[in-house]
Amino acid sequence: MSIQATVLSVIAIGCGATLVMDAWLLVLRRLGIRAASFGLIGRWAAHSVRGRFIHASIATAKSVRGELALGWLVHYAVGILFASLLVASAGPDWIQAPTPAPAVLFGLISVAAPLLIMQPAMGAGFLASKTPKPWASCLRSAANHCVFGAGLYLAAAAVSRLV
Repeated sequence: MSIQATVLSVIAIGCGATLVMDAWLLVLRRLGIRAASFGLIGRWAAHSVRGRFIHASIATAKSVRGELALGWLVHYAVGILFASLLVASAGPDWIQAPTPAPAVLFGLISVAAPLLIMQPAMGAGFLASKTPKPWASCLRSAANHCVFGAGLYLAAAAVSRLV
């Protein structure tokens, strides 16, 4: 597989996996379960570009024009980044013959990003320690990222049929 085909495949896998996660989050919302606001992620990203990475509460930080669109862009960019890290660790041949184990395992490992980086930076604390129910938040994040991992596999399986 050429480098160009690999890059396009990684982009498709990252977007596909993120789309699967978004469908999961939509189901959760319809069931009345709160999910992260991508607007707040966009707000955090906009403030980060301006040099402010850590907030006591991103919800009370000054809103930024276009934060929702920026949040969605960051969400999908991170999905592509995670897909590229998976392909780098599993090897580019995994794209042509994907298996579920590396993808789901990587999805579970990727939960470290929100629990150890994003949530603390946005004011929720390490492992969601500043939220009303830290363990519930951690388990919800783990479930979301497990679904993302399943999405990595499903998207890679679809891409492998096209390449």
